[in-house]
Amino acid sequence: MAGHSKWKNIRNAKAAVDKKRGVLFTRLIREVTMAAKLGGGDSGGNPRLRTAIDNAKAVSMPKDNIERAIKKGTGELEGVDYVEVLYEAYGPGGVAIMIAAVTDNPTRTVADVRHKLSRGNGNMGSANSVAYMFDRKGQMMVSAKGVSEDALIEAALDAGADDVQREDDVFVVTTDPGALHATKEGLAAKKYVVSDAELAWVPKSTVKVEGAAAEQLLKLLESLEDLDDVQKVDANFEMDEDAMAQA
Repeated sequence: MAGHSKWKNIRNAKAAVDKKRGVLFTRLIREVTMAAKLGGGDSGGNPRLRTAIDNAKAVSMPKDNIERAIKKGTGELEGVDYVEVLYEAYGPGGVAIMIAAVTDNPTRTVADVRHKLSRGNGNMGSANSVAYMFDRKGQMMVSAKGVSEDALIEAALDAGADDVQREDDVFVVTTDPGALHATKEGLAAKKYVVSDAELAWVPKSTVKVEGAAAEQLLKLLESLEDLDDVQKVDANFEMDEDAMAQA
């Protein structure tokens, strides 16, 4: 899991830059729209929409923008007809990659993804060639500062979590997708600092990468997430601290 969560930390740092250039807002609006399209505009009965709204609010997206995105998803307002696509791929070192995108032109998007993969020493996989290596889960981070691991595990399990793992200065809390919000709210109610709650493709096992493959992999993952239509990239790699810093 080390590489999986460390890549998440890299993405979070990159998100600060994305926000400045509007990329993050665009990505979040698309997710709100798609979540509303697939599950309806009531966030109380649509966990994915609730997650999307929470993430949008976390970066201070105006309420009006969120409401318009929801109405476009439900058809109350005219908007771009987005579809959700999921690509499976392999990267340097044999790492499995899940690439989630929201697009109004799947033909364009798959061509862009293939191009990035070919340039980054990766290749597109067929349907279900990679997905079986992952579980669809809810995940969130809890700051480890001043936190008792035993107390957090007890609180998380009581709130509906499946697992808690310490990774550097955070704990990674994993849940079933439907338990994401209940767990987040249960931990927040006990004054834990919870961040980055999301639905993710969590690897069942990891592949260790180092050296040139590690550098190539991180460049590939970043280039994929730089694509306008790509919402999120998950991968099953593990990388030690030195390799991560060097890459």
